[in-house]
Amino acid sequence: MILLSIMDKIQEKTENVPFLYEEWFLDYASYVILERAIPTLLDGLKPVQRRILYSMLTMEDGRYNKVANLVGNTMQYHPHGDASITEALVNLGQKELLIDTQGNWGNLLTGDPSAAARYIEARLSPFAKEILFEDGITFWQSSYDGRKKEPITLPVRFPLLLALGVEGIAVGLSTKILPHNCAELLEASIDLLEEKDISLSPDFPQGGTADVSEYHQGKKGGKVRVRASIEVLDKKTIKITEIPFGTTTQELIQSILKAEEKNKISIKNVIDNTAQEVDITIHLSSQTSASQVIQALYAFTSCEITISTCACVIHNEKPIFTSVDEILREQVYHTRSLLEKSLVLRMKACQENIFFASLEKIFVEKRIYRAIESCTSFNMVLDTIKEKLAPHIKDFYRPVERDDLERLTEIRIKRISKYNSDEADRKLESLRKEEKQLNKYLSAITDYTIQYFRNLIKKYGNQWKRKTQLEVLPSASTQKPRIINRSLYVQPREGFIGYALKKRGEKTDRIRFAMDCADTDDILVIRKDTRGIVTRVSEKVFVGKNILDLSLYDKEKVYHMVYKDPKGCVRVKRFRMGGATREKEYILGSEHGVILYLSGDGLKDEVVQVYLSPDCSARKKVFSFSFAGLAIRGRSSQGNILSKYPVQRVRREKLKGAKSRGLGLL
Repeated sequence: MILLSIMDKIQEKTENVPFLYEEWFLDYASYVILERAIPTLLDGLKPVQRRILYSMLTMEDGRYNKVANLVGNTMQYHPHGDASITEALVNLGQKELLIDTQGNWGNLLTGDPSAAARYIEARLSPFAKEILFEDGITFWQSSYDGRKKEPITLPVRFPLLLALGVEGIAVGLSTKILPHNCAELLEASIDLLEEKDISLSPDFPQGGTADVSEYHQGKKGGKVRVRASIEVLDKKTIKITEIPFGTTTQELIQSILKAEEKNKISIKNVIDNTAQEVDITIHLSSQTSASQVIQALYAFTSCEITISTCACVIHNEKPIFTSVDEILREQVYHTRSLLEKSLVLRMKACQENIFFASLEKIFVEKRIYRAIESCTSFNMVLDTIKEKLAPHIKDFYRPVERDDLERLTEIRIKRISKYNSDEADRKLESLRKEEKQLNKYLSAITDYTIQYFRNLIKKYGNQWKRKTQLEVLPSASTQKPRIINRSLYVQPREGFIGYALKKRGEKTDRIRFAMDCADTDDILVIRKDTRGIVTRVSEKVFVGKNILDLSLYDKEKVYHMVYKDPKGCVRVKRFRMGGATREKEYILGSEHGVILYLSGDGLKDEVVQVYLSPDCSARKKVFSFSFAGLAIRGRSSQGNILSKYPVQRVRREKLKGAKSRGLGLL
């Protein structure tokens, strides 16, 4: 009975496990998404970044602070360990936008880490202090332990999210927003406010060349191809001067060495001289060229990478997928709203100054302070001042309150005795001019925002030169670099090809020179019996007797062929070889057919002269045929009938623009 009771209790508790798991998992996922991994749309910051910057503001005194001290202070607001704060702070510092750094902060180019937090120092940059903070327009919340107040979002008056870029992985989703050029963002912000079209492209601190043709405004599924910048110093030396975003020189060199081990590229050595700028020198082997190696570097190493984008941000306390154009639009309009709120606060402060300066002027000039000498209580003093002020108050923007009266009683005798009426009038006039100017700004807030952005460009634009060049990049060849190192010979009748058929200085009529090639090339051999075979270059290989033509294998190359089938019918075809398996024979015409004419030029306007047998019954024994009317077919097609009469021979009539005759080795 006791055992059954225990089992019932266990079953009762375990029945709630699925519900608890679902509830707790959703809570955890929401926390990671909202509080750790994904930035907020309005200020473009993750919580840890926001807390770091606010913590730095509370410690700001114009001097550098030890990063260890900054991290310790940030822990009052951030409910996680010092390691995560240090990593985020170093990452922000390396972007060289919001934080002014001192000491060894690591190297983005080489991947070297920063020094320990106790050895490096930081302070807010002037740009950060200008765009990030303003108490009056900041909304606050309690910190995680309730002891402090921290900003819900910072009043960022700049498209910061797109300038910094961000990468984060949460539970069930991720974000990848690439960094953009600050000056270009401000120019685009102005265009948005002027209702013009915009086009944003990323700009990476490492430089390089980027193809943004598939960027798709940074939306989910977009991608950017980024290449390193490579210079040719001489025929056997090249230098990498810029690397792709997200890579380091160490990773790049490792990828080059791996490609060399796999025989994808042919180099002698790699020397890394990178310091403040990328300097990777590559010495090439004697059997390769600089252009070939550069293409191989793009194809087989990290010298070219593809970056996928996914613009995911937090908006209205939930994650949304959007585009960089929409992010900029929201941040620009948010900036305009913040500037308007700031102007309203300045207007209120200005009006308060005008209000009290006017009260003070009346209080002193009308000598109201003398009327309070006989008052026996403080309340009587305030009532007397209010009564004496009443006849002189006209068109004030608000009524006089008790606090205003108390403030008048706090004016020192020394100030009253040295009161200068003319100086007070000048101060009031200046305040009224300021009020008028603020009203002007508020009535044209869009123009004011545009001017604000222009002032930022004027002040900081020289620091924001574009580093990444934009180009439409061609596809890098994934083939191994072709090194011309063999002379290929052929024995047409015997059916042998190879680079060892003929020794240097040897003279023979049976062996002919075919071409210079690489030992990695594939060769297409076409025989007179309409058979074709693809084979790799070797010392000596038998490919079948009566070789008619051989050339580098190119599946897209177009051939013209006239052949006779076993029934004696002469056919003509225009075809591509297409994909082929090495050492496998393919019938290009028909079984037991004979080729009468073959050309590898593939030009549409090629015309041949057809000579029929003199004793045939055809009236016209010689006629011309143009390949222009033929469609390109596959290699196995039979082709069109050229003539039912016996054909004696076929010769080319003309071929415009052909570099080689391509008529085979007959």
